[in-house]
Amino acid sequence: MKIRHLLACAFVSAGAAHAQLAIEITGAGANRIPVAVTDFGGERIVSQALASVVRSDLERSGAFQLVDTTGAVPEGSVDYGNWKSRGADALVTGSTATGADGRYETRFRLFDVVKQADLGGSGYLHNTDQLRTTAHRIADFVYEKLTGERGIFSTRIAYVVKSTGRYDLRIADVDGQNSQAALTSREPIISPTWSPDGTKLAYVSFEAKKPVVYVHDLASSRRHVAANFKGSNSAPAWSPDGKKLAVVLTKDGSSQLYLVNADGSGVTRVASSPGIDTEPQFAPDGQAIYFTSDRGGSPQIYRIPVGGGDAQRITFEGSYNVTPRPAPDGRSLAYVARSGSGRFQLTLMDLATHQTQILTDSAKDESPSFAPNGRMIIYATEVGGRGVLAAVSSDGRIKHKLSVQAADVREPSWGPFVK
Repeated sequence: MKIRHLLACAFVSAGAAHAQLAIEITGAGANRIPVAVTDFGGERIVSQALASVVRSDLERSGAFQLVDTTGAVPEGSVDYGNWKSRGADALVTGSTATGADGRYETRFRLFDVVKQADLGGSGYLHNTDQLRTTAHRIADFVYEKLTGERGIFSTRIAYVVKSTGRYDLRIADVDGQNSQAALTSREPIISPTWSPDGTKLAYVSFEAKKPVVYVHDLASSRRHVAANFKGSNSAPAWSPDGKKLAVVLTKDGSSQLYLVNADGSGVTRVASSPGIDTEPQFAPDGQAIYFTSDRGGSPQIYRIPVGGGDAQRITFEGSYNVTPRPAPDGRSLAYVARSGSGRFQLTLMDLATHQTQILTDSAKDESPSFAPNGRMIIYATEVGGRGVLAAVSSDGRIKHKLSVQAADVREPSWGPFVK
């Protein structure tokens, strides 16, 4: 039996991989809030581009229904009756002006149309290349004010693109834009994972002709080896404080769980098992580690205290449950389960009741990763024999697919909130 945690080695050759991720919305949430986002005042091209990104962010979230703003002009005072007649419950307006230093100053306001109330706003100084970042911050503000949850539009994702003879570890905005390569290699790159502060990525590279764990500083593009012991070094996972990594090593025999300091120093064994233990992930409180093991005869999910001790089995339904990913609030667990028909599907378990829900209708899901607010999960799957990324809400209602034309995309990891 072989546990599927090195799946990137089976990538299909494809064409050029430098295009942006394209997002297709395939499902939307219920009870969406009707919101109108007018074109911003000021320089037309810049202001319209800002408003367009804000609209796209809100629509993609599945929480909002965009209201037609045709014919609307930036207003000094809000005509609540007009927007109510258009069906809007909320309104976003804004303006952009050019400052003396050549930068843009964008200001926006959010209004509750039903209560005829100003819900606040803000202003940002930015260059042209920071336009999308500014729009994402505006969308985050709107999302949080109207839903009560923190927005994720300013966050980033990491993923691996395989093209002919080449692997790219890429980082992009959560909408798939502004994609940049952090590492390019002729050998496989797998298991990227963000540090809690969003400044580093840990990943596994095969460039030394064996799996080695690296920690990569994104600002400097410098990296260091975090685990390169005899045999295989794989499946890194950050502790919530960013000081340690849980890793899977075979230096003492079969795949087992260890802790290593993020700088590569010090290594301690977490558990001993006659089987294969792999795919560790810290609980949000840092006190326990979830992992996959076949110690009971088939791949199942377990939890063990960080300091070691007895492992508790978490999954009992079905004969194949792998890749545990606890939600940021610690209340639920995402993982990949094999159904009776042989499909590998993203599944969510309520850890208090152990009730489960299959979130997808695909057949080859892998590598789930929660958004930092816990509302969405990004994962890899296959469409037409080609690897694509997909995202689904934790209630299964909102669905996206993200793909790069003529390339294989895998191994997604959702970054933390931006400080």
